[in-house]
Amino acid sequence: MSFIRSPAVPIESINPKVRNCEYAVRGEVFNYALRLQEELEKNPGSRPFDEIIYCNLGNPQALNQQPITFFRQVLALCEYPALFDSDETQKLFSSDAISRARQIRAMLSGNSTGAYSHSKGAKGLREMIAAGIALRDGYPANAEDIFLTDGVSSAVHMIMQLLIRSERDGILCPIPQYPLYSASIALHGGKLVPYELNEASGWGLEVFELKRRVDMAREDGIYVRALVVINPGNPTGQVLSESNQQEIAELCRKEGLVLLADEVYQENVYVKNKKFISFKRIARSLDYEENELSLVSFQSISKGYYGECGKRGGYMELCGFSEDVKDQIYKVASVDLCSNTSGQILASLVMNPPKPGEESHELFLAEKEAILSSLARRAKALEDAFNSMEGVLCQKAEGAMYLFPRIKLPEKAIEAAKKVNMAPDTFYALKLLDDTGLVFVPGSGFGQAPDTWHVRTTILPEEHKIPAIVSRLKAFHESFMREFRD
Repeated sequence: MSFIRSPAVPIESINPKVRNCEYAVRGEVFNYALRLQEELEKNPGSRPFDEIIYCNLGNPQALNQQPITFFRQVLALCEYPALFDSDETQKLFSSDAISRARQIRAMLSGNSTGAYSHSKGAKGLREMIAAGIALRDGYPANAEDIFLTDGVSSAVHMIMQLLIRSERDGILCPIPQYPLYSASIALHGGKLVPYELNEASGWGLEVFELKRRVDMAREDGIYVRALVVINPGNPTGQVLSESNQQEIAELCRKEGLVLLADEVYQENVYVKNKKFISFKRIARSLDYEENELSLVSFQSISKGYYGECGKRGGYMELCGFSEDVKDQIYKVASVDLCSNTSGQILASLVMNPPKPGEESHELFLAEKEAILSSLARRAKALEDAFNSMEGVLCQKAEGAMYLFPRIKLPEKAIEAAKKVNMAPDTFYALKLLDDTGLVFVPGSGFGQAPDTWHVRTTILPEEHKIPAIVSRLKAFHESFMREFRD
């Protein structure tokens, strides 16, 4: 007797929330890039380019950005304490890196990075971060309000678990938005309530649009729980003004919304007429009572000038939450025991870098300035290149690590994309990759206004490669427009 065994887990049987979840920055274009890279490794010269340049993800060190010396020295000493006893250590490591590493090791369970920490993160490290927040904002911070996490992604998932009870719970998200938010809302079974940023005004966030979307969602029976604001913006690169932030905070207070402030690009501001201001500072300056505004502020070690993506470190600071709610968040954090200690250490260093008068301070400032000034130049070069191309409009990159140009695609290109069942911007991005080796992300993965098409690129490729990237990009675009011109 024979029978055909069916899979134990057919695709139809898996959680539909997983099937509905999408994450564009590692989607179809990225997967094709991986296949092309394998092809190039097996058959060099088989393509009109000799390398794949991954502009799809904010992953600085993958594109040869060098880590900050002080951060890595402290981490090395914490990870391998035998170095403290080496005669060479005094020559290889700065004195403040050695003293900071000793200080940090004393904060860890068993003086070891290999031991579990408190589920919120090692208390001494949280206290260092709280001191850094207070210095940044001019208002006190409490270590007990800080949860150290494996990057911001795990913090966002934790908060979504807290807020989303059913498909009737809505989270306001910007369009365009970073797909982490749409993915996490889908995974936890909530409803994404979109609000559109105004591209014509440099991706402005208009409070009347927020209020309109809240009212519309409530009329549809959606309980709007929270508002996501990404500042500086991803993928759009805008930096909010202080007055705009005050309006946003006031709207959240009046409407009873939790304000989810994604501030991971707080160090990445490239224009002189703008500066980063945290939403916590905004709320404190408005003299709100502690329980008037619930605010979650996210920070990461992956962005800024540090770019320690693979170390998976970050934190969230909770303001305006009752102790019993914070206890529930702690319970959820305890399920994972703790975040990784290397990421915790780096988060403490990001918020507490070398101080004036310490041995590493001068080198630290030089490395930081070199990275940020180079990013500003790269952003400007790519922005100018896009704006010189037929049918392309690129808003100024005020901050973050990305450009999100709008491309007026010819009708013939849109029809060609439909014939292969593909979004037109995906069609464009795949042809770009096939011809040049440049990996851009289709704008449809971030959300965009109807009948508009965009791509997102990082500004992270090495500065000396930018002219060649611009040349490849322009040549491709000219060829594409010739082929599909109406």
